Amino acid sequence: MKIPKLLTDYLQIVLGSFLLAAGFVFFINPYKLVPGGLFGLGLVVHSLIPWISVGVFSLVLNIPILLIGIRVLGPKFGLKTVIGLVLSSLFMDGLTYLVGEDDPLGLGQDVLLCAIFGAILIGAGIGLTFRARATSGGVDVISMVIAKWSRYPVDKVLVVVDTIIVLSGLIVFRDWKTPLYSLLTIYIVGRVLEVVLMGGARNKALYIFSEKNEEIRKFIVKDLDRGGTFFEGAGMFSGEKKQVIFTILSLRETAIMKEMIHSIDPEAFVAVVNTHEILGEGFHPLSEPNGI
Repeated sequence: MKIPKLLTDYLQIVLGSFLLAAGFVFFINPYKLVPGGLFGLGLVVHSLIPWISVGVFSLVLNIPILLIGIRVLGPKFGLKTVIGLVLSSLFMDGLTYLVGEDDPLGLGQDVLLCAIFGAILIGAGIGLTFRARATSGGVDVISMVIAKWSRYPVDKVLVVVDTIIVLSGLIVFRDWKTPLYSLLTIYIVGRVLEVVLMGGARNKALYIFSEKNEEIRKFIVKDLDRGGTFFEGAGMFSGEKKQVIFTILSLRETAIMKEMIHSIDPEAFVAVVNTHEILGEGFHPLSEPNGI
């Protein structure tokens, strides 16, 4: 059972590394965008020292970073991460050699279009790598090490490090459009990464407060074929005991549910909450995690 899962992980790493490299080569590097990370820093260095390629720079710099990460943080970064780093660097330089560095898709000066589509490919690539329980190395590891030494949250340290890299692009390229487009790219990468990791579906969690819970329960179970949970509560002002219905529904089911609640009990109170990921029967299967 574990062999197909392992094979799937490595296929995701290969595809993710290729998409990451393609996003940079076709959309980011030709237009001097610097969306953080070691590849972004590599682009800045490549512009100053052309004989140092982006892929080689990232790969060489990642070696001591990973060694430091293993020493400070423990052996969290295994074979999968190393393979991902090597493949993404090889794909980066290989694609650059095949298509060149000057506007390979003939998009002219449409930098906004390149920032958007480059971010989509990069976010998808990083997301597939993360799904395989690998890490992107580089800036992520640096941020984790700094966070451990400084006791600042990792996400805040990562923002600071990426911001420094983006500003380095402003200094080198002397163009305010560079950091602005780069920040847009970073934002889109984050959103695409979330979709890849959490799935495109946006289910809703509903908390239903009503005097007609039994009718609502029957509709959820029989008509929507969903389950739920009763919570015992009490009114804050009256102290009266109440039952609260908690259930998870899809977007379509949520719209139907709201209309039905209105028809059953117009005085009901409903709280609808966004959910990032739902695992278990009726939704996505709860997969057994495997280590990096």
